[in-house]
Amino acid sequence: MSGTKKLIVHPYILLLIAVLAVAVSSIMIKASSSPTSVAGMYRLFMTVVIMLPIVPWKLIKTIRLSGKEWMILLSAGFFLGLHFLLWMESLRYTSVASSMVILSLQPFFVMIGAYFLFKERITLGISICMAIAVAGSVVIAWGDIGLSQEAIWGDILSLLGTIAVAAYMLAGQKISDKIPAYLYSVLVFFIGGFVMFLYNLAIQVPLTGYPSSEWMYFLLLAIIPTIFGQLIFNLLLKHIGATTVSMGIIGEPILAIIMAYIVLHETIGLSQAFGGVLTIMGMGMYFYLKSLALKPRIN
Repeated sequence: MSGTKKLIVHPYILLLIAVLAVAVSSIMIKASSSPTSVAGMYRLFMTVVIMLPIVPWKLIKTIRLSGKEWMILLSAGFFLGLHFLLWMESLRYTSVASSMVILSLQPFFVMIGAYFLFKERITLGISICMAIAVAGSVVIAWGDIGLSQEAIWGDILSLLGTIAVAAYMLAGQKISDKIPAYLYSVLVFFIGGFVMFLYNLAIQVPLTGYPSSEWMYFLLLAIIPTIFGQLIFNLLLKHIGATTVSMGIIGEPILAIIMAYIVLHETIGLSQAFGGVLTIMGMGMYFYLKSLALKPRIN
């Protein structure tokens, strides 16, 4: 994996910015009245349009991807579209807290995949830190368990979406050394949007006729959680790996819950507060241990 010296800003600062950006998306999705599949589709397509001027198109001639690597790239876009479709839809049935917390299981799926794909080994200390952080997330979501069949269905969708985004992260890390991150992002965002476009056609969801407020919402989804969130995640895959990027995303539920409390007036219970403390502790210890290994490559 490449070092971090090519990054102007420390990777952990970039990761924090990205997590803050994606945490906003759950609030925006909850506040919107448009179908989630349409919102996700326009979110990705608008991101592609915005990014077109800054993509290093001249580098396309230098890219040498094998047939297998092109399949990995196509798979990444497919899994990204599937993630948005499943996770955004989950917010229609369950709370922000529950859906976001299930999403925080992502590091475990990524860690397992990274072990088999990249032979990455996780130390006992790192494993304990990850377990503490995820345990905190489970405590946060405990109040939603068994509330209703609708909430359970939303949690299932969120879990499937989490598996999909883990596959997307692993695919990105697999070819991160083969293609510039900006170009990779434009391609997978377009593929993901096209997957959602086909889904909308299949279920005959209207693609037009939405009020101007919804179009503004689509644009904000493209700019904030996608460009300042997903794009930065893709940039970081090459430098700190999918497992560490996924670990940073565990902080997203805490930020989303706080925002939901302020904007949507969702309550924060004692278990959520206690779970939040556990998550922050686990994340703090994890990134401290990882920074010790990362420091020699930065200096």
